[in-house]
Amino acid sequence: MTPTSSLPPGYTPPTNLLEGRAVLVTGAGQGLGQAVALACAAHGATVALLGRKPKKLEATADAIEAAGGAEPVLVPFDLAEAGTAQFEQLAHLLRRELKRLDGIAHCASHFVPLTPLAHQGLESWLVLLRVNLAAPAALTRACLPLLAAAPDASVVFTGETHGLDPAAFWGAFAIGKSALPALAKVWADELEKSGTPRMNVLVPGPMNTPQRAMSHPGEDRSRLRSAESVAVSYLYLLGPDSRGRSGETLRM
Repeated sequence: MTPTSSLPPGYTPPTNLLEGRAVLVTGAGQGLGQAVALACAAHGATVALLGRKPKKLEATADAIEAAGGAEPVLVPFDLAEAGTAQFEQLAHLLRRELKRLDGIAHCASHFVPLTPLAHQGLESWLVLLRVNLAAPAALTRACLPLLAAAPDASVVFTGETHGLDPAAFWGAFAIGKSALPALAKVWADELEKSGTPRMNVLVPGPMNTPQRAMSHPGEDRSRLRSAESVAVSYLYLLGPDSRGRSGETLRM
């Protein structure tokens, strides 16, 4: 089992926590990604919103601006289809539009209904591993020069409970998520001398999101924690209050 660390209990971020910073949030069109994007903007960041569906990104952007946040950058992008050249182009876009990059919150994920491993074909595996593991690595790699130029950059990968505690029927989704702590630790060790960007994994646990509705369709979702409450932990890891923490897997 991957060793895990704890978040500060009762952490309350100051309203100007991310003032002057630029943050890229993937999966920003709904669920956790949308909540994290809104929270980052509410705490001073200029946010780049990445997702597959432009209309959903526009809805998130509208909500940010209605709340008084800085105008976001919309990045329609398919993590399942992109190759190295597309990720490099994305990094150039962020440099042009934002001028800097202080953080990435990897909230996008790909999930399929629970099924035995014997029923998961190669094609399904490849998409799950690509979106949940390879794409976050490739995107971070492409943005590394931008992140390294920032004085206090931070990358947060979103883990999953069954990546830490594998169980039947979670298949390639759990297996892909289980590799994120290794990815963060390797990168943290390689960047130890520079100290930036920090690389950590956050495992939110059960929350009221569209993905949870797919994996637990009969559950009373009103009893789950909200994505908005989980977003506070992303603020902690993206902001200056978590300086010195890198290579960790933090579990809520």
